[in-house]
Amino acid sequence: MNINEILHKCDHTLLAPESTWPQIRQICDDGMKYETASVCIPPSFVKQAKEYVGNRLEICTVIGFPNGYNTTAVKVFETQQAVAEGADEIDMVINIGMLKEKRYTDLENEIRAIRDACPGKILKVIIETCLLTDDEITKMCEIVVNAGADYIKTSTGFSKEGATFHAVELMKKGVGDKAKIKAAGGISSLEDAERFIELGADRLGTSRVVKIVKAQEEPR
Repeated sequence: MNINEILHKCDHTLLAPESTWPQIRQICDDGMKYETASVCIPPSFVKQAKEYVGNRLEICTVIGFPNGYNTTAVKVFETQQAVAEGADEIDMVINIGMLKEKRYTDLENEIRAIRDACPGKILKVIIETCLLTDDEITKMCEIVVNAGADYIKTSTGFSKEGATFHAVELMKKGVGDKAKIKAAGGISSLEDAERFIELGADRLGTSRVVKIVKAQEEPR
């Protein structure tokens, strides 16, 4: 797999709480230069970033991030505002406590409500696999598919662990061809990126792939 194929599957990401507009602008410049799938940025920068990139790059943002325990109404409002300000893709965090309590209908209804709030946009559902059992991951695959989301996503990158090969394998088995998979968090090498893709990930949430490519381009 060549580097451009990997880059085209990357959501080039900057979600640090201390992020500034010059840093977000640089992420956007990199995303346009290397033709990444999108840039994934905080909601407060969506409007400014979309005005900056126009139609040259997809803008992805996060909802209920990073803990997922906002009320559904708050998540829906966040989603509506993000779409109004130019977001092309939405990465929402599930309410993990709901899953632990086996409130499966509530979980599905929340995802459906956010799905309805971003018609025509790509919706990815972050399940934070490091906090879940294998059975819970498998159950979330079923719920995400039933709710009509486009992707199931491993991680926020802000919890105990990011994406693992095991979780992506489980997710691929769980969703089959009914939803796509995004691996995110801790993807630190091109070898890891390629392995996640081989296991079934259609997107990678990372900033490191672009950083690696930029470092390779620097004169020695």
